[in-house]
Amino acid sequence: MPDGETLLEATQLLKSLGIALGLGLLVGLQREWTRDRVAGIRTFPLVALFGGLCGMLAGHFGGWALAAGLLGLVSLIVMANVAKWGAHGRDAGLTTEVALLLTFTIGAVVTMEYWLEGIVCAGVTMVLLQGKKPLHRWVQRIGEGELREMAKLVLAGLVILPLLPNRDMGYLGVINPFKIWLLVVLIVGISLAAYLASKYLGGRKGALVSGVLGGLISSTATTAGAARRSKASPEASRSFALIAMVASAVVFGRVMFEVVIAGGATGRAMLGPLGAMMGWMVLVALAMWRFGGAGGRSTVEEEAPSEMKAAVVFALLYVAVLCGVAFAKEELGDAGLYAVAALSGLTDMDAITLSTARLVSDGHIEVPTGWRLILLGGVANLVFKAGMVAVLGSRKMLWPVLVVFGASAAGAAVLWLAWP
Repeated sequence: MPDGETLLEATQLLKSLGIALGLGLLVGLQREWTRDRVAGIRTFPLVALFGGLCGMLAGHFGGWALAAGLLGLVSLIVMANVAKWGAHGRDAGLTTEVALLLTFTIGAVVTMEYWLEGIVCAGVTMVLLQGKKPLHRWVQRIGEGELREMAKLVLAGLVILPLLPNRDMGYLGVINPFKIWLLVVLIVGISLAAYLASKYLGGRKGALVSGVLGGLISSTATTAGAARRSKASPEASRSFALIAMVASAVVFGRVMFEVVIAGGATGRAMLGPLGAMMGWMVLVALAMWRFGGAGGRSTVEEEAPSEMKAAVVFALLYVAVLCGVAFAKEELGDAGLYAVAALSGLTDMDAITLSTARLVSDGHIEVPTGWRLILLGGVANLVFKAGMVAVLGSRKMLWPVLVVFGASAAGAAVLWLAWP
């Protein structure tokens, strides 16, 4: 009669084989509905069991058993395809064949007790197989420009980033090359994702959607584009003013996300007042939508924003703001910090947000000072955008912009004074 240890080992092996069988059924279920298939609902679980048994044998006899099983499976797949091609005279692709090899490997790794890894790989396999049509449609809509920008993002995130040192250095020990470039990759990735979303949604139909997507990419660029368009189409000035307002409100949602990423647990304490500011600006935008009108259908054109040059410029600006904030804190106290925040927030909210969140996380400045710096940068950004509208836009757009931006700034002042 087998002892307890033998029974426990047998139970574990049977459990592993059961998981392999279930994962094979999962993938086979999807393949069953494929035309011109080589394998379906029965073959895939059998292949998973075969891989599992080969994995068990490899544990006793060495890796040659697993290699022999894989070679045998490849031979069967080749023979099946030769027969299919002879009958139909065409090549249906290699997706099912690759899925079979992957299922065999999943069955093997599961019996080696890599259960979680095997389950995740099987789930990803089924999702990729089922997503054939939407994936193909998505790829067909990607142009050469988008591929080029994606390649630049990969270069920034997967090639340059791992090469940078991950330690504090430089002026006052606040410069960490790895973290600085990681934030650059974050900003570039968000911008590219928003651009692609705006393209694949079929264009921004209306001022509300235009403002939301424009705020995700760049509220400053969106406002400038809307102002230029208002010169040519003054009758749609209220619609363009709404675009600028919504984009400016969405910026605070992006700011909150950046605070969570860069500020850690300490930085999350700033989310309350920043969220209140975003809520107030959303209410102002809704009031404008409801009572001010949103005539016109013009939208703001955008270009793919993830350019390497822009990323490098942002990195330099971020470092300058980081050093400026550190210097102001060291030499001038809180009054100097507010001057830096106002100046840096004029054209870009990301640099002051990320640098402030980083300093709050590291304990260099307090949370109440941190969120007020970001809030001041946001108000300065509103002033700058109002100035752009005055210079670039029509007078019919300027007045509603002054009203809604003024209401937003008034809300920021109340928040500054009243928030505990």
